Amino acid sequence: MAKKPAAPETRPFEAEVGRLLKIVANSLYSDREIFLRELLSNASDACDRLRYAALTDAGLLADDPDLRVTVTIDKQAKTVTVTDNGIGMSHDELVSELGTIARSGTSAFMDQLEGGDSDIGLIGQFGVGFYSTFMVADRVAVVSRKAGEKQAWGWESDGEGSYSIAPVEDAGVRGTAITLHTRKDAKEFLETQRLRHIIKTYSDHIALPIVLRGGEADAEAEIVNTAQALWTRPRKDITPKQYTEFYHHSGHLFDEPWLTIHNRVEGKIEYTNLLYIPSAKPFDLFQPDRKTHIKLY
Repeated sequence: MAKKPAAPETRPFEAEVGRLLKIVANSLYSDREIFLRELLSNASDACDRLRYAALTDAGLLADDPDLRVTVTIDKQAKTVTVTDNGIGMSHDELVSELGTIARSGTSAFMDQLEGGDSDIGLIGQFGVGFYSTFMVADRVAVVSRKAGEKQAWGWESDGEGSYSIAPVEDAGVRGTAITLHTRKDAKEFLETQRLRHIIKTYSDHIALPIVLRGGEADAEAEIVNTAQALWTRPRKDITPKQYTEFYHHSGHLFDEPWLTIHNRVEGKIEYTNLLYIPSAKPFDLFQPDRKTHIKLY
């Protein structure tokens, strides 16, 4: 006898998320294509987190060692899906990451936005770019299986105030798939050429292959980005725009860097240094639980 699937549990968004979604629905972002940059950046971070975790537990990578991100267009279903085979999320992580903004200073942040300050940099600095998906989608579905766990979970919402979460069977390998059911006025994002342009513009520097699967049945999958870490390239081969886009990606920021330093030190110890100083003060600069944005690779 087949096992009856578990009924999904429905939860309300945290009050601050509900307020944020209303702001996003009114197009806080100046350009809707930013949603793809945010999803690709999050997917890249998930793969990085898995790579680090595998340093002490190699088995986490054993079933699918080639890390990548895939963007799939389904014109018939009118969906865009961004899939990664990174660290994945458990039930509790889906709730905390997608249903709650667990950062200090949230109320002040929302008050500033609702008070008329719609500076695009604010939402980027706060790190809630996932919710930009609701600018182009009237429904978002997430399926995720955390590395090292057998159970996958599905998360779904129309962005109107609540979300549902339920166990998912036969979800395949670990990682996360985010499916956007596009709005009627967002048909442009079902075009292969449009997404290819966005990926090349904003995410070419991501050091993982980004595979694009087009909407046509006979379309071949293609790797769109350069897939080489920016700091490993010679300075003469990097344009100012590429430096800026990597700054946006690595720091989840939207301002222009005030200063960019890129050099290589050789000797008994060799290292490459790529350092950005922002032009805008981070929103949480003086929060005691703020994590450093200096990263070592």
